[in-house]
Amino acid sequence: MEGFTVRPIAVIHTDFEEKFGIPRQSGRSPSSRGRIVFLPEYRSLEALRGIEGFSHLWLIFDFSESHRSEWSPTVRPPRLGGNKRIGVFASRSPFRPNPLGLSCVKLEGTEQTPEGTVLLVSGCDLLDGTPIIDIKPYLPSADCVEGAVGGYADEFTDHKLAVIFPEEFKSQIPEDKLEALIECLADDPRPSYQHDPERVYSMRFAGRDIHFRIDKETLTVTGIDRI
Repeated sequence: MEGFTVRPIAVIHTDFEEKFGIPRQSGRSPSSRGRIVFLPEYRSLEALRGIEGFSHLWLIFDFSESHRSEWSPTVRPPRLGGNKRIGVFASRSPFRPNPLGLSCVKLEGTEQTPEGTVLLVSGCDLLDGTPIIDIKPYLPSADCVEGAVGGYADEFTDHKLAVIFPEEFKSQIPEDKLEALIECLADDPRPSYQHDPERVYSMRFAGRDIHFRIDKETLTVTGIDRI
């Protein structure tokens, strides 16, 4: 079979400035916002005709920070402690033969800008600047399968940390971004094999370094620095 060339049609802009701290799946942080800006040759109102009739969209994207010249048939999901291996096709690992990802986001609306029509979305789990390969409407009657089983991932669906966020640090975060940040922290950004309660982690979000510790099921924000 012959290969073919895939080109991005757009770029998404989010508050996630590095991979660490990004929600593990779309929808885990419903308040996380994104702006999808189309590349010049795809800035067509005709291409978006009817899109406002859908509440959610599938984004097919490029894991642009995870390109490798070789691939492995097995990966080690962080949620399984980073030691147990499973098949790459039984995972959503970015390290794949073709580094493509799939994300379901909520369509919040559109915005007219000098860069054409921009899609405003929420529930994002994508790094700022991620190339978007394609956009498809989410179809509730077809995409939501009754009785579906999520394998090992089902074990972690409801896992959330309690977040202690002192007021002195809350005031340093823009009000419209605070809820999204707390949702991302509650999702437990660290790999599952790290349990040192004295370790200070750092997560970049919306132009700030967020410092925190995790002790058992509680995350405490310890400092914030502007980048």
